[in-house]
Amino acid sequence: MKRSKSSNAWLAEHVNDHWVQQAQRDGYRARAAYKLLEINEKDKLIRPGTVLADLGSAPGSWSQVAARIVGDSGRVFALDILPMDPIADVQFIQGDFREDEVLAEFVDLLGGRELDLVISDMAPNMSGMSVTDQARSFLLCELALEFAREQLKPGGHFLVKVFQGSDFQPYLQAMREVFTEVVTRKPKASRDRSTEIYLLGRGRR
Repeated sequence: MKRSKSSNAWLAEHVNDHWVQQAQRDGYRARAAYKLLEINEKDKLIRPGTVLADLGSAPGSWSQVAARIVGDSGRVFALDILPMDPIADVQFIQGDFREDEVLAEFVDLLGGRELDLVISDMAPNMSGMSVTDQARSFLLCELALEFAREQLKPGGHFLVKVFQGSDFQPYLQAMREVFTEVVTRKPKASRDRSTEIYLLGRGRR
């Protein structure tokens, strides 16, 4: 099947991308690892001993970063509807975290521990129709925020990828109702043309 000009251009950009090449050298599964590494360098969200959930974790680069930092005293729980190859010291659940059965499995794995942090780099399968894609993206963000509100311990933190658009301000306000402080982050590994931005909610009320 012949590729379109746009997909050829994306492939060429991807292959020549500095962060893609760096990920291959460092053993990360995706360039997204460097977004989390940069944010964590600034905000110290993940530390030795941190207990966290990685929503929409596949292919697993954020879980890789987290597992390398939390150490033996921390825990990384990864959830995705897609399969994900195993990562050392990461407990993975394949399923939809909105479903009671999947949530029950997650709670069992937690084993009474409290979550310090929820991270979400989720994005929908893009259709190319910006209005539709933004609506799908913010639905995922809303679901991630609800999960964080219900599962985080008081004072816990939440990092989520969003795309700037008409739903951005209402979502920002929703986060401010859950967290004592909400700040934006745009890591260097985000492509310049991308409207993606990360919102960090600190201190669950």
